Amino acid sequence: MTGEHSSKQYDQELEGIRSQVLLMGGMVETQFEEALECFRIGDIARAERVMAEDQAVNQLEVSLDDACSHLIVKRQPTANDLRTVMATIKVITDLERIGDEATKVARTAKSLHERGTTGFAHYDMIRTIAKATSELLHDSLDAFARLDGKQALQIIAGDEVVDHEFRTILRTMVTYMMEDPRTISSALDTLWVAKAIERIGDHAKNIAEYVIYVVEGRDIRHSKVILDDQPAA
Repeated sequence: MTGEHSSKQYDQELEGIRSQVLLMGGMVETQFEEALECFRIGDIARAERVMAEDQAVNQLEVSLDDACSHLIVKRQPTANDLRTVMATIKVITDLERIGDEATKVARTAKSLHERGTTGFAHYDMIRTIAKATSELLHDSLDAFARLDGKQALQIIAGDEVVDHEFRTILRTMVTYMMEDPRTISSALDTLWVAKAIERIGDHAKNIAEYVIYVVEGRDIRHSKVILDDQPAA
């Protein structure tokens, strides 16, 4: 009975942590969407709010890291339980870094529009990569919530689309700067935002990889094999 009671307490504590991780995920997802809107319309006040909200994300990261550490010490999980806790810690880190990248987008948007820089439609340049990355982030959080390994595989494949789009933006920005040096400053701003978005896609992919680690016990980071085996999953 004591073991069963302890197991139930562990499950409750872990579920509480997972709920807070998903709350953190919702926070950074909103932060990212707000940062993109700042870049689109040039709302400086909103950009400042996005940057200020990053502090709440950072504080939640510290709190959740502490909760996970206490859970390991108190419950001493093993096997799949330990994998779940370790993967959760890594997800927390990736979410915090997504918040950092969203803050970069907001900060760049603020700087760009304070200078009143013109020359080309900045948001149009990043519209496609922004949409693809937003979907990737949302799906990665959904896969984590449901521990859906099949969806996680699709997310990993989807990150290739984001990477391809970033390379396209890079080539376009280089062309603009070569043809008209007056666009260099604004082109670099747009490229900086595109890179931050591409990094968010990388972090979403990481979350998907941790889901597979929990579900299947496989660490597939830096591996291409899993994509070839996708139909069999």
